[in-house]
Amino acid sequence: MPKEDKFNLSQAGTSDILGYDDFLSELKTRISHAQIRAAVAVNKELILLYWQIGRDILHRQQQQGWGAKVINRLATDLQQAFPEIKGFSPRNLKYMRAFAQAYPDEQFVQLLAAQIPWFHNCVLLDKVKDSGEREWYIQQTIQHGWSRNVLVHQIESQLYHRQGKAITNFDRTLPKPQSELAQQLLKVFYSERIFSGSFKPQSELAQQLLKSSFFIL
Repeated sequence: MPKEDKFNLSQAGTSDILGYDDFLSELKTRISHAQIRAAVAVNKELILLYWQIGRDILHRQQQQGWGAKVINRLATDLQQAFPEIKGFSPRNLKYMRAFAQAYPDEQFVQLLAAQIPWFHNCVLLDKVKDSGEREWYIQQTIQHGWSRNVLVHQIESQLYHRQGKAITNFDRTLPKPQSELAQQLLKVFYSERIFSGSFKPQSELAQQLLKSSFFIL
């Protein structure tokens, strides 16, 4: 019997197995949620790393008198050290510095800003100057699963001013699996661009996490 026929018979027979469809649906949901949790965890580590780099650049510029040109030199040296990582352009390093300057509180970054992709944060830095308004848009992005394009549209349409300015508490820490925000997180998580192979962390977990991509800018 051809393999295709065997496959078709197998598929046809699953409806006769008591509880199979419910079990399959439950597994799909569980897998989807696990994917999102993994993607959010990797994204959080990335955003915190970017914040820490930006904070350290700020400190050295303030305390040691480093000029603006040091960012170009730093970008060149980091790109040479990690040629497969595409997140260390001069432009992106400047965003890291602006990010740390806009959010001096690391706890805030961990709880909110690190829950959305880097590009979302860059949009907020460019388009929203008020810290309370930025926080509101972060919360709305997480709650409604906005893509970057949707976030840009909502900012440009002045949604914050049209719907009220109250910062509300909410329990959602993970975007819905079907939301555009979740899909953007997963796209980064399963990107083909990986960390340089010259860096080999000891733990298997670290190696697996480091196979996800840096955001490119």
